[in-house]
Amino acid sequence: MLLDTPVCDFGWQAPHFSLADPDGNITTFDDAMGENGLLVAFICNHCPYVIAIAGRLATDAARLQQAGIGVVGIMSNNYRDYPADSPGKMKLFAEKYGFPFPYLVDEDQSVGKAYGAVCTPDFFGFDKTGALHYRGRLDDAGMRGPVEDRVPELVNAMLDVAAGKGGPQDQTPSMGCSIKWS
Repeated sequence: MLLDTPVCDFGWQAPHFSLADPDGNITTFDDAMGENGLLVAFICNHCPYVIAIAGRLATDAARLQQAGIGVVGIMSNNYRDYPADSPGKMKLFAEKYGFPFPYLVDEDQSVGKAYGAVCTPDFFGFDKTGALHYRGRLDDAGMRGPVEDRVPELVNAMLDVAAGKGGPQDQTPSMGCSIKWS
């Protein structure tokens, strides 16, 4: 089912988390936070929307990390019903696309619920105090658009957030497949 993310609730405080990657390495909210902010991306392996943007997400995440913005991917789908999203396949997916960030398993789906995540991909951009400033899409290319001339909306917004300017007032919602709740 195709869903759009809700509009940004500016200033909403990020719930903290402590999650493991497929190898059991724990990453907390504080570990993931960069000196200039944090991007939390709810993604999964099987969603065609995520597959379409995964390479661009890896590139954009590296750019954000260079700007002192932490990045973390979280997989909240019920992988028992959707085995393509299992932890072992998460590891392969992250390797395939060269994710430069931890890709974490939300085993009990509590983090996805606490954030109000609705689809994959669903992006939450926070400033260095943990206040929400971006809840939009990755870019204007979408699933099938030309990527050569894309506008990297998420990168542009997060660089403004890192510079203390806050996120843009007008944000285009991300769209994707619904999170597969238990």
